[in-house]
Amino acid sequence: MTIDIETVLETVKQEVKDKPVPVVDLIAVQTEDPFKVLVATILSARTKDETTAAASKRLFKQAENVEQLQTLSVEQLEKLIYPVGFFRNKAKFLAKLPAALKKYGNRVPDTIEELVTLPGVGRKTANLVVSTAFKKPAICVDTHVHRIMNIWQYVTTKTPLETEMALRKKLPQRHWISVNSILVAFGQSICRPVSPHCDQCPINKVCPQHNVSPRKVKMSNNTNALNFMSWNVNGVRAIEKKGFIQQLKDFDVDILGIQETKAQPDQLSDQLKNIEGYTSYWFSAEKKGYSGVALFCKQEPLKVHYGIGIEQFDSEGRVITAEYEDYYLVNVYFPNSGAGLKRLDYKLDFNRSLHDYLNQLAEKKSVVLCGDYNVAHTEIDLKNPKANVKNAGFTPEERSWMDEFIDSGYVDTFRMFNQEPGHYTWWSYRFNARAKDIGWRIDYFCVDPKSKAKVVDSYILKDVMGSDHCPIQMVFDPAK
Repeated sequence: MTIDIETVLETVKQEVKDKPVPVVDLIAVQTEDPFKVLVATILSARTKDETTAAASKRLFKQAENVEQLQTLSVEQLEKLIYPVGFFRNKAKFLAKLPAALKKYGNRVPDTIEELVTLPGVGRKTANLVVSTAFKKPAICVDTHVHRIMNIWQYVTTKTPLETEMALRKKLPQRHWISVNSILVAFGQSICRPVSPHCDQCPINKVCPQHNVSPRKVKMSNNTNALNFMSWNVNGVRAIEKKGFIQQLKDFDVDILGIQETKAQPDQLSDQLKNIEGYTSYWFSAEKKGYSGVALFCKQEPLKVHYGIGIEQFDSEGRVITAEYEDYYLVNVYFPNSGAGLKRLDYKLDFNRSLHDYLNQLAEKKSVVLCGDYNVAHTEIDLKNPKANVKNAGFTPEERSWMDEFIDSGYVDTFRMFNQEPGHYTWWSYRFNARAKDIGWRIDYFCVDPKSKAKVVDSYILKDVMGSDHCPIQMVFDPAK
């Protein structure tokens, strides 16, 4: 299916005309000040618009121009811009900005080549400043533009940079400046990264929906279907600063299980523990800043079980179980075998004990097991299998346990619907691995042998950012 880009963009533009304007565009309209647009764009990376707007307002009260910015210390900047994502790094970038602008006569340059020499400015930021502040043709490709253009199959690219280059060759120049704000608004409202609202989309009939898992609209014959999500957040306090609370509201799932919370109960904010619409349950490791799991549930469980009754494992806060009338949802953070495989034996002991625990539950009702299993099961579950045979997460011993687990009847639900390679849930922070899609699939939803027919869908949400893992989701009908 080939889309008519002119018709599609005009249709989407009309659909989002009443949606909130991205904060950088709003600042550009209000001030026509390239300095403020540049600063707001730096602040906006990995940050919700409302957070960026509030931080920008506080900062501009103290520093409306380069000269005033120079008078602020890194510590002052941190306080002014908190809680934008990566606020400490951004404060350092802003502190270095006045010196970097000196060679441009204390003005913000208007070319991409010059802008990318400034601290904290990459091609996305540079393109946005050029198009928004200077009204010059430039294509800002953020995750929404990259994702949606690939969903439409207007381009077929792996990274935002590849998308920018492809659009420069293909997209008519008259759309360059406006395409970012249109698709950001569209991506935030209709074509969401998680459960896009394809049923409400004005271009539904012409959209190829490439690699899309639309939200499940609960019809009258499927009123019992539940949406479950699992996500290794790699530090819940860190991800809270990146907008996790709003993300959970946007996900709108029935249960979210998170792993690697790295927080004690007294370190959790009231806002995090009491997210509107959800009851939260936490199981932390005795060791501070380590391991930990949690559940966010719309419907309160009949009972919550903490651990599996074995001290050496429960002291690390690895398993929490929500019990409902028809099923158990077990949220697990499996041990990592560690450098030099020092914890391989510990992990294998944990795996066997967990398997026994699950079998006991499965005798009573359905079992859904979600979490970070810390193992890529087969060669198609990671980018470079040959190079990782002896590394933690892909050792013969770990994979052998996973074989035994699946052979005993437990079902890897993602593989019920997708047998293709190249689908990953974790990427190293090193070597730009996520942008290059050099990853591993180590997060799973599995169900007990008797519950396979209850699985409606299972998929990976690779475009959701905030952690080195992405969330996974499963639709489950306990009444089937």
